[in-house]
Amino acid sequence: MGETTGFLQWDREVPKYRPVPVRLRDWKEVYEDFPEDKLQTQAGRCMDCGIPFCNNGCPLGNLIPDWNDLVYRNHWQDAIDRLHATNNFPEFTGRLCPAPCESACVLGINQPPVTIKQVEVEIIDKAFEEGWVVPQVPSVRTGKRVAVIGSGPAGLAAAQQLTRAGHDTVVLERADRIGGLLRYGIPEFKMEKRHIDRRLEQMEAEGTEFRTNAVVGGNVDIAVLQASYDAIVLACGATAWRDLPVPGRELANIHQAMEYLPLSNRVQLGDIEQSPIDVNGKHVVIIGGGDTGADCLGTAHRQGAASVTQLEIMPKPPEERAEGNPWPQFAFTYKVTSAHEEGGERIYSVNTERFIDDGAGNVRALAIHEVERIDGKFVKVEGTDRELPADYVFLALGFVGPEKGSWLDTLGCDLDERGNVARDDDYMSSVPGVFVAGDMGRGQSLIVWAIAEGRSAAAGVDRYLMGETKLPEPIAPTARPLM
Repeated sequence: MGETTGFLQWDREVPKYRPVPVRLRDWKEVYEDFPEDKLQTQAGRCMDCGIPFCNNGCPLGNLIPDWNDLVYRNHWQDAIDRLHATNNFPEFTGRLCPAPCESACVLGINQPPVTIKQVEVEIIDKAFEEGWVVPQVPSVRTGKRVAVIGSGPAGLAAAQQLTRAGHDTVVLERADRIGGLLRYGIPEFKMEKRHIDRRLEQMEAEGTEFRTNAVVGGNVDIAVLQASYDAIVLACGATAWRDLPVPGRELANIHQAMEYLPLSNRVQLGDIEQSPIDVNGKHVVIIGGGDTGADCLGTAHRQGAASVTQLEIMPKPPEERAEGNPWPQFAFTYKVTSAHEEGGERIYSVNTERFIDDGAGNVRALAIHEVERIDGKFVKVEGTDRELPADYVFLALGFVGPEKGSWLDTLGCDLDERGNVARDDDYMSSVPGVFVAGDMGRGQSLIVWAIAEGRSAAAGVDRYLMGETKLPEPIAPTARPLM
């Protein structure tokens, strides 16, 4: 694939970040442009490896060697056809996915892997620029009606597949804009929202209908939906956030990440002039070391925080793969994101014991101590107690599953042992005609998994409605890839 000896001739290269002092003055994406000739060289590093483990490393089963070869040979339009064959939204995954495909790259056994993610995003961006991304309007309408609840990546993927299969598909979103966490959870500097808008234009032209401010259990009755539609797809995500119930949690200026991040997105969208949670000149502590914590970190930098400290209860990841994390599994190694490069301190193996009051009901500091893991449990290291000053605290501790409540209870879907909506191998819940895709059924996961599940659920719906399907066959919900 690509250049036969390309992996011997060329080293891995990725786009450079814009200089920190420059990018902190705006909210635009952090990368500089990557020259096309360099991108083609990177695609040419793809080996003729025989068994492309990258395909299995990707939950979507992307045909990675195919479009690497096509890009290297300058067949860009063929490349986007191959990419769209498995991935509805490469402009999202190419920017936001942690790239388990690169961890599974055969070249990565003993060399830096192919820059798969960068090739992917350059293909789709060029396709939009050249006008190759056009509506795929179904030639036959089935007369069947499907409602998709939730407009994140799982809901959008399911909706696009179902529309293209000829079903009348409507997407219901409780927020005022379509996109779910893509819209209001991902900061602009990681993905500018114009990428969502241009994809929605294609979907609307294909026939998908979008309804915002549609609150199921509020102004939308779930019983009416069931009576009005032939099938329903639940794609509401795992939006019930994990809290930290320690003394002092009620103090002011302690917020969940998803209370903080959407406000800055609304500023960029022009809805409000300034975020009500503005940390300019303040000392910030973020509890949680994952991607959401890094999003809070980059946001705090752009607001002009005096200092930002990120806490993680787990130990610092190794620089290289640990023995228990062999290739081709996803590499759980120490990573420096663009937000970490911009500043701040990361502290590992610490636990927050309580939040400390300033005497007026505001948080002043955190009482923290070091921990070590013994027999799978975190144990306090005696003598390590200290205070960490904080004017604001953001909790980025992940999510515990879908929000429970009125309409979901009314629907009567069974839940699994983790509190997610249970489903069979066709993604149908215990209620006939009601399907579930993405984090709502899988639990908190990756954007690439959400798209894969949306596509698979759409195939299940199509088979339920028509007796057979020509859509890509489902991935079993119990399937586990290399990540």
